[in-house]
Amino acid sequence: MSLRFDNLIRGSMTVREIRLEHPATAEVMENYGFRASCDDCTIEVLCRKYGLAMPDVVETLNKAAFPHQ
Repeated sequence: MSLRFDNLIRGSMTVREIRLEHPATAEVMENYGFRASCDDCTIEVLCRKYGLAMPDVVETLNKAAFPHQ
């Protein structure tokens, strides 16, 4: 199976979207401290808030969501 770009997790997605579409990312979200109160925030906003590098966070989330790619 080939992974399409539009299936990947992006910084513009909300935590809620990612949690619903990719449950395997739950542990990663917890490790970054993205709690239920953050559900309507985008990954981009949370990375700025927590001082995280968005490309690294997005890559980690995608690795959790698509482990065999």
